[in-house]
Amino acid sequence: MYELYWNLKEKPFENTPDPKYIYYSSLHKEAISRLLYAVRERKGAALLTGEYGSGKTLLSRILLEELAQEHIYQYVVIFNPRLDATDLLRTILIQLSEQNQSTSKAEILSSLYNIFYSIYRSNRHTVIVIDEAQAIINEEVFEELRLLLNFQLNNAFLLTLVILGQPELKVKIAKLPQLLQRLSIRYHLNALNEVETKEYILHRLSVAGATIQPFTEDAFKDIYFFSAGIPRQINTICDLALLVGYGENLKEITRDVILKVAEDIKPTPSLLEKQQGLYFGK
Repeated sequence: MYELYWNLKEKPFENTPDPKYIYYSSLHKEAISRLLYAVRERKGAALLTGEYGSGKTLLSRILLEELAQEHIYQYVVIFNPRLDATDLLRTILIQLSEQNQSTSKAEILSSLYNIFYSIYRSNRHTVIVIDEAQAIINEEVFEELRLLLNFQLNNAFLLTLVILGQPELKVKIAKLPQLLQRLSIRYHLNALNEVETKEYILHRLSVAGATIQPFTEDAFKDIYFFSAGIPRQINTICDLALLVGYGENLKEITRDVILKVAEDIKPTPSLLEKQQGLYFGK
C-alpha cells in the first residue's frame, strides 16, 4: 500500500522470518556461530533462548539454509512441539522417512535408530530442530528428547538436537539436570541496543530497495524506547509509522508519528515499566 509512496520495492518490516532481511548484530552473529558449531562438530545438543520476537526462528531458518548448502545434513523441524512424547517421535520419523506404519513407541524408536545410523553410514548427519520448545508441557517429552541423544556410537552422536525457545524454557530445563548436562552449547539472545536498533531499521530499508531514509533521529530514539530493542516490535512500529506517514502525506517519519503509533500498540510489562519509570520521568 505505501511502498510506492516511500520509494520501496517491497514492505521492509514484515514480521516473517525471511532470511534475506537478517541483520547480524554481535549477538546474532554469536548465536548463529554457536549453532553452526554445534551441528558441524556433531555435538549432541544446543540450546538457544531469547525474548519473544528477538529473532530465534529467523536464525533457525539461516541455520537450515547454511546446512542445505553443504548437502551433508538431513534435518527435521518441529514448529509446534505441543505433542505427547509418542506423537513427537512419530513426527520426527515421518519427516525423515515419510514412514507412518510404526504404532508403538518401541517400534518408532527402533525405526529412528535405523534411520539415524543409515544417515551416518552415508557420511551425513541428522539435525532435529525444536522451535518454541517452551510450549512443551509434559516433562516426558523432554525426557524422550534426551533419550534420543543416547543414539550414539563410541565416538560420535548420530544426531544433533537444536532446541529454541523463550526465556521460560531455561527455567524448565534447569529443573531437568539430566537434559541440562547434555547441552554442550547454550546461548541467550538479548534485545538490540539503541545503535543496533537504528542499524537494523536502515538495513531492512536498504534490503527493501529504499532510495530515501524517512525516519528522523528523534524517531529512531523513540522506536528503540517503545520496542525495547525487540526486532518484532521494531517491525510493528516501523510498518505502522510508514503507513501513517503515507496516509497523512508526510515527507518524513518524526517523533510525533512514532508516539501516535505507540498509542495503538499495547506495551509489554517491561515496556510499561520503562514508560512509567524512565521515559516520562525525564
